[in-house]
Amino acid sequence: MKSFSAFIAKEENNTLVTAIQQITKEELPAGEVLIEVHYSGVNYKDALAATSGSGVVRNYPLTLGIDLSGIVVESAVPTVKKGDSVIVTSYQLGVAHDGGYSQYARVPSEWVVPLPEGLSLKEAMIIGTAGFTAAQSIQALESAGINLSQGNILVTGATGGLGSMAIAMLDKLGYSVEAVSRKKEQSADYLSSLGAKSILSIADIDLPKPKPLAKPRWSAIIDPVGGPQLSTLLAQLHYNGAIALSGNAGGIKFETTVLPFILRGVKLIGINSVECPTELRKQLWQRLATDMKPNGLADMIDQQINLTDLPVAFSKILAGNMQGRTLVKIK
Repeated sequence: MKSFSAFIAKEENNTLVTAIQQITKEELPAGEVLIEVHYSGVNYKDALAATSGSGVVRNYPLTLGIDLSGIVVESAVPTVKKGDSVIVTSYQLGVAHDGGYSQYARVPSEWVVPLPEGLSLKEAMIIGTAGFTAAQSIQALESAGINLSQGNILVTGATGGLGSMAIAMLDKLGYSVEAVSRKKEQSADYLSSLGAKSILSIADIDLPKPKPLAKPRWSAIIDPVGGPQLSTLLAQLHYNGAIALSGNAGGIKFETTVLPFILRGVKLIGINSVECPTELRKQLWQRLATDMKPNGLADMIDQQINLTDLPVAFSKILAGNMQGRTLVKIK
């Protein structure tokens, strides 16, 4: 291995620029495991990492890409062997440690998850960080007592990667799902194909007048959006309902009162896939290969691209025009 391609963000004259560069194995960061990368994905966080002033990345230059799947080519630990098919998502990958947009990546061994039987390397990155976070959200709701008998589950940001995956997984598990999209008419067929029983607009979930409690509509909500609409969602949960909150695309602030929590016993559950414990991470990937694995997974690819197409894909996801997942083929 002489040199290989990596998609790197760096600062030049106080401006953030991205480019594909040729680097060597010796330039990779420390870690016990060297992986030949086959696939990665495009996540909202990846696009922010390539955006000046976003705060996602503190120190450049950096190879971007917060997830990857591939084959181990070197390992310094007995728990990971050469030839193993593996997945790496979250931790500091693509944020403070060179990431998956590279033909080779070196990572700490504790970040590595064996590819479970029932998933291919390609399928693992169709799911990617977005799907993993959706699975973590579902499991958190189940742990909070949400079950099939309790009514509809609402998914916001439905056409995005996490929202799309959440709908497909919930449908596979037998839940009745309602989906919220800002592009209700354009996305109706797509969301229905994933398993959404009804498609709502933002106006459909809004309240005519802000209030801490309103007529209960949903037993649970998966929300990767956050922002002011969270207040409205909390007000419309059933008794003992729960929201799994995993994102802030809609903003970081919202207003509410204690009433939904003390009068209806609702729960607001924060989802942090970056620091997900190793054993839970492995358990979730096992579920993603079995009972949570969406039907028609390949149909959830919005587009398959290579490293040269990343800047356009970043612009598309930041503009809210992505429908489903963007798969990055590296090998």
